[in-house]
Amino acid sequence: MSSFKALRCHAADKGVDARVVDMSVDDLSEGSVLIRGAWSGINFKDALAVTGKGKIMRSMPLNAGIDIAGTVETSEDPRFRPGEEVLVTGCGLGETRDGGFAGFTRVPADMVVPLPEGLDLRQAMAIGTAGFTAAMALVRMEQNGQHPDLGPILVNGASGGVGSFAIRLFSRAGYQVTALTGKADAADYLKGLGASEILDTAGLDLGKRPMEKALWGGAVDSLGGEQLTWLTRTTQPWGNIGAIGLAAGIELNTTVLPFILRGVSLLGINSVECARDLRLAVWRRVGELLEPQDCEAIIAGEVGLDGVVDTAESLLARKVRGRTLVKLPN
Repeated sequence: MSSFKALRCHAADKGVDARVVDMSVDDLSEGSVLIRGAWSGINFKDALAVTGKGKIMRSMPLNAGIDIAGTVETSEDPRFRPGEEVLVTGCGLGETRDGGFAGFTRVPADMVVPLPEGLDLRQAMAIGTAGFTAAMALVRMEQNGQHPDLGPILVNGASGGVGSFAIRLFSRAGYQVTALTGKADAADYLKGLGASEILDTAGLDLGKRPMEKALWGGAVDSLGGEQLTWLTRTTQPWGNIGAIGLAAGIELNTTVLPFILRGVSLLGINSVECARDLRLAVWRRVGELLEPQDCEAIIAGEVGLDGVVDTAESLLARKVRGRTLVKLPN
């Protein structure tokens, strides 16, 4: 097999040197399924990895990219056959093993998910880890008793990849959704995704009491820090908060009162280390709720491997709305 291109990260004095290189399959991490990549997408974690602004990769050199969708090139596992369309999200891609920003990626078979019915490879990567994580929040919250009658779902970081899909998924599932954003120009975009109300972080009073007025039936939090603290204090009795991200910080300064007096549940959402049965169930839920046009509405643009680092910088600077796809070289 001839060489292929990959965005490979190397350790450097100032953090990370991410550059496009030529590789062969023999250079890839071990695995039983070799995937010819078609599409990937840039997640917040990818942006941290390729810019060196977060310690994402456990060792280097390593191909970046925590997602990939493509076709099976070869398989040692009978569950997958050459030519089959598949995807992989999370599972250590771009962290502990070579990731999806490459012409080929090799993985263990248990990481591989058949392409959900009704989606193509490009749409699957419009969803990617961002949409999968939002869907996992929905599934886990509903497993813990969340339902539309509890009240509206607050989604913060609303114009980002996870937030965008959370709005779409929860609204498709019958929930009223309130979007919290610091981007005043994002209102039309967020309403188009299904948000019925838009809140501006600039005018938000986070309060100081252990419990504030109960406002939300539940919430999907991409930020952590002060906003997550506020959500614990303002969620309705028996509501759930899906904790997804840490863009605003890792601290959580709250009390036990919302949990023991209102029965609020704080659910950690880990889409990387996820049991295969749950992973397949979440993708089935995605397939039930999302239509191809939902994916298209969230795509911000496309880049090649040589455009990933610049786009990652823009994403970290909060200049990117929705999802940017990566067209893989094949």
